[in-house]
Amino acid sequence: MIRALWFMAKVAVVIAIVLWFADNPGNVSFEWLGYAVNTSIAMFVLGLLVVLGVVVVLYKVWRGIRNAPGSFRRYSRSRRRERGYKALTQGMVAVAAGDAATAKKMAQKADGLLNEPPLTMLLSAQAAQLMGDDKAARHYFHAMLERPETAFLGLRGLLTQALKQGDRVEALALARRAQQLQPNTPWLLATLYDLEARAGEWAAAEGTLQAAVQAGAVPQEEGRRHRAALLMERSFEAERRGRADSALYHAQAAYELAPAYVPASVRVARLQLRGGHPKKASKVVERAWRQQPHPELAEVYREILDNYEPLARVKLFEKLHAHTPNSVESHVALARAALDAQLWGEARNHLTKAQELQPSRRVYQLLADLERAEHGNEEAARAWLIQAASAPADPAWTCTSCGAVTPSWAGLCGNCGAFDSFDWKQPSLALHLAGPEHAASNANLPTLAQATR
Repeated sequence: MIRALWFMAKVAVVIAIVLWFADNPGNVSFEWLGYAVNTSIAMFVLGLLVVLGVVVVLYKVWRGIRNAPGSFRRYSRSRRRERGYKALTQGMVAVAAGDAATAKKMAQKADGLLNEPPLTMLLSAQAAQLMGDDKAARHYFHAMLERPETAFLGLRGLLTQALKQGDRVEALALARRAQQLQPNTPWLLATLYDLEARAGEWAAAEGTLQAAVQAGAVPQEEGRRHRAALLMERSFEAERRGRADSALYHAQAAYELAPAYVPASVRVARLQLRGGHPKKASKVVERAWRQQPHPELAEVYREILDNYEPLARVKLFEKLHAHTPNSVESHVALARAALDAQLWGEARNHLTKAQELQPSRRVYQLLADLERAEHGNEEAARAWLIQAASAPADPAWTCTSCGAVTPSWAGLCGNCGAFDSFDWKQPSLALHLAGPEHAASNANLPTLAQATR
């Protein structure tokens, strides 16, 4: 509406000027270059306007000719950038598709057209990685370190290469450099924590783990278990250094953090027992048993009650059984106590119930022991052992990363180096590891074979 009014106003002004000239025609006379010119005011003004228009056109033509080289250069640069960005995009698509040849070709084309290393170095490095040229990729990543805007990307690329090559020392150094640039990056915190834990830097790993949990890189529950495992390793380390108080302190911290975590419960109970506090040790076992019955808890309890009469041990194991009456472990633990006390009927009763709940080699082996102890019947014992040979394997500390089995819990897998990867479950591989480095400080832990007798 405003534009229409403005247009009508301009038309009105023009009409007014025309009418004014029509009412006041007037004459203009002058001589120029020997010519006498006589015309009306209107024609004179019109002539001036025509001359002015021609001058303007000629000026624009002159400017266009004068600026043509610069305009052409600007147009050429614009076209090069457009083609460069198109090549960069096609290269990224090729990387995502795993097309190494196209990615390399597009990286070279983009680099030549754009002449902007920060944009093309990463593509060139990724193309080299796809082609298996780690040396070239490493060169590009190192070049990226020289520019602040690409330094973090370069560190990430070098970190990925170090992890791929299994160079954890180099990977840890790179991860720490990257953290200085981007301290709150979730994936970096999770990676740094894992590298520090694998390197045995327990205190540093604990601090990084807390930051990773806060950043959302590690779930709360998972972080709680990992921290308990780190505290356990700090306890073993303190014991190796002869610091019994510190060993107990860290073990108790792990136990309080995760009361259902069997390794922590077993560790605290054993340290309390070694420190001359059997009642505290028994309370730890009883509390943990209520949450999760386990063969190692039963073994620690047997050690605590070692000086008790066999019948007294049975009574105390009956109390454990009362907390979890439907557990296989409760029946097996009570059956072993009954065997020691020569209560054959009670031992057979609980072993039969354990067999009904979950047949396993351990249960059949105990039934064979019962036949020998009660009747001296080797034939019946062999029959049970034949069934044991074909029964499902008993649970063991099994690495969830590589399937390796260890006789006692360890923070680090001796086969693949994974941290906090051992779960109590049926092993699927027949790969058995020697005890961890801290086995000497944990020498009285039972082996799996001992726990199943």
